[in-house]
Amino acid sequence: MKHANRPHKPLVNTEELGRAVRRRREELGLSLRDVASKTSVSASTLSRIENGTGKPDADNIARLTSWLDVPMERILSGRDPQAQEETQAVVYFPQEPTPQIVEAHLRADRNLTPETAAALSELFRVAYHQFSKNAPEKGSKKRR
Repeated sequence: MKHANRPHKPLVNTEELGRAVRRRREELGLSLRDVASKTSVSASTLSRIENGTGKPDADNIARLTSWLDVPMERILSGRDPQAQEETQAVVYFPQEPTPQIVEAHLRADRNLTPETAAALSELFRVAYHQFSKNAPEKGSKKRR
């Protein structure tokens, strides 16, 4: 049974996934081909995801969230910017890096526009990486 008047909310927040992939790729100094070889997701698919025009399948979402070390739930339950009036809990995943946790909290703040939350998130990310003891050197591989 179809509901004609029901607004369609995508299950996957591809915009957030694309931002996360681009950010991690640039932090590590990797090309799209480098990421493609590490994730088994084609460079053209990665490009479309980063640009917000791609609709990745479940396998590619799983590969990318694994590479990002981000729980799939973060991508599947992305906050809808149109739902400003809804109060949504921010789910904390202990294995997530601090900048991603802060970004999730900023996006959930009803007092901030999506643009302001993104700008503050980027400001925090830059400061965190500059002052963090474990910050990787620019262009170096991620430490484990």
